[in-house]
Amino acid sequence: MDLIILNDGLFHLVPVTKQMMADTVLVNEVDLFELCEILRLKLTTYLDAPINQHVMNDGSGDFYGCIMR
Repeated sequence: MDLIILNDGLFHLVPVTKQMMADTVLVNEVDLFELCEILRLKLTTYLDAPINQHVMNDGSGDFYGCIMR
């Protein structure tokens, strides 16, 4: 699974690593959409001004979603 990140007008695919999943306990089986939501909540901060966006906490860009390859 990869995260879709927008940075400087370009979309980048960032592979999900074990480090990103650290301290995350999954008690039930989850699908791609649920796992993407968990990572979004963990790795981003929501900004509502000037537009609705989820900004990566590490400053790598704006979170757009996930894709499974």
